Amino acid sequence: MLTLTPCTVLPSSLLAAFTPGRAALGALGSVLTSLSDSLTRRDLSTWRSGVENMSTEQLNGGGPGPQKVLTLESMNQQVKKVEYAVRGPIVMRAMEIEKELQQGVEKPFTEVIKANIGDAHAMGQKPITFIRQVLAICTFPNLLCDHTVPEDAKTRAQKLLDGCGGKSLGAYTASQGLEVVRKHVARYIETRDGGIPSDPDNIFLATGASDAILTMLKILVAGEGESRTGVMIPIPQYPLYSAAIADLDAVQVNYYLDEENFWALNIEELRRALTEARTHCNPKVLCAINPGNPTGQVQTKQVIEDVIRFAFEEGLFLLADEVYQENVYAAGCEFHSFKKVLFEMGPEYYDNLELVSFHSVSKGYMGECGYRGGYMEVINLDPGVRRELIKLFSVRLCPPVAGQVVLGVITNPPESGEPSYERFTREKNAVLDSLAERARLIEDIFCNIPGFRCNPVQGAMYSFPRIDLPPKAIEAAQEAGQAPDMFFCLQLLEQTGICVVPGSGFGQIEGTHHFRMTILPKYEKLNILLNKLKSFYQDFVEQYS
Repeated sequence: MLTLTPCTVLPSSLLAAFTPGRAALGALGSVLTSLSDSLTRRDLSTWRSGVENMSTEQLNGGGPGPQKVLTLESMNQQVKKVEYAVRGPIVMRAMEIEKELQQGVEKPFTEVIKANIGDAHAMGQKPITFIRQVLAICTFPNLLCDHTVPEDAKTRAQKLLDGCGGKSLGAYTASQGLEVVRKHVARYIETRDGGIPSDPDNIFLATGASDAILTMLKILVAGEGESRTGVMIPIPQYPLYSAAIADLDAVQVNYYLDEENFWALNIEELRRALTEARTHCNPKVLCAINPGNPTGQVQTKQVIEDVIRFAFEEGLFLLADEVYQENVYAAGCEFHSFKKVLFEMGPEYYDNLELVSFHSVSKGYMGECGYRGGYMEVINLDPGVRRELIKLFSVRLCPPVAGQVVLGVITNPPESGEPSYERFTREKNAVLDSLAERARLIEDIFCNIPGFRCNPVQGAMYSFPRIDLPPKAIEAAQEAGQAPDMFFCLQLLEQTGICVVPGSGFGQIEGTHHFRMTILPKYEKLNILLNKLKSFYQDFVEQYS
């Protein structure tokens, strides 16, 4: 016999009758007819009496009875420390405003312009035809018989399919990724670095560069108390790093980029940060982002040499985030991979320094963010650690196979003389040339706004201008419990629909205020956006002066 108490778990049909509270008790008779005949009148009377005496809080799921296993108090407390500004509160508010606009709520603007994230296709960039042709064939192999598809796309698609189990993208791959793609990646690296060898066995494919970075940090972090791993990261930084460090309960060691010198990386600043960190943790990881995010700088070869020498002398494990290596715009700037510079420094360095570099299909001229493809190349990794790394990758089974295919196309593009070469080259150059033009536009406008200071966007996809905020605005932000640049960015969003990310989400020298804005909106829209931002800033300064 089923005995009902106020804590009894009921079928969903019965529960629905009581969800609104006591007002729903009138529906009891019709619902009870569906219960088993084993329920007695006494059972139901007792249960009804219990419900009638329950508080509103109890009816809504609180009060006496089984408590939730997972609460804010019982959850992993490290998760509460994780912050990710790029998709943080200001972006959530932007999404709310979009819904309000759809519902007809009147605003002083007609659309939200999301200039907060480097999502090229969302901003209107067209996919590269050749990439999508190969991907389409791999997804639907019947296209191999389509005479409108160029033969070089078919050849690459067939080779990629031959590397898949059952010749299908629907099959799992090896945890380290498709061998055929890892070979393409290794050859791509060799070509990029002027013939320096790359071993496919040192290539690990991943769910974007982010997943690979997180995995490497996970295997690097160890210790407790003063022996906890310290991870040196540039400030400003990409919030993936601070979020991962918080999640892993490691120690964030900040080194500040030199804003007055085009956000250059200064070795003396590295030394200062390392010396201070050694008093309270065990710093053993040095992260470098080049080209920079959010700062848009491209480090010189000399700086990279200095960083490698510093890491070697101090016994640090070097992580090189190079996902924007295709995105270099400024005259006189050139991308130099950490691996190439390492090998040019001689065997004392390249036989010993532990280096992992990362790349992605999400940026560059490709912008294929949604396919989540990326890789890392490991240099001088301990064989035992390598086995453990493979184990970590195995837990996730394999990266998305479509993303692996996109990576395989990017690292094995059409060559001169092939049918797709001219169109591929034309489309690639058009994207990069347009980005360079937009980078110059941002620099021109920001540098002519009183109260703005903006370094040239040498590379990557972002501008990170410094803004002067009036004292009254800073006071208003403090009263609202917000960082001053968050206060500014929220006001900007509410009044113009422009969504950018406050510099406080990336880190900055205390007392300075910045925001990050992507250069990805189309030129015409970007021009309108920048002039609206300029007008807003002038009004904002006047309002709080």
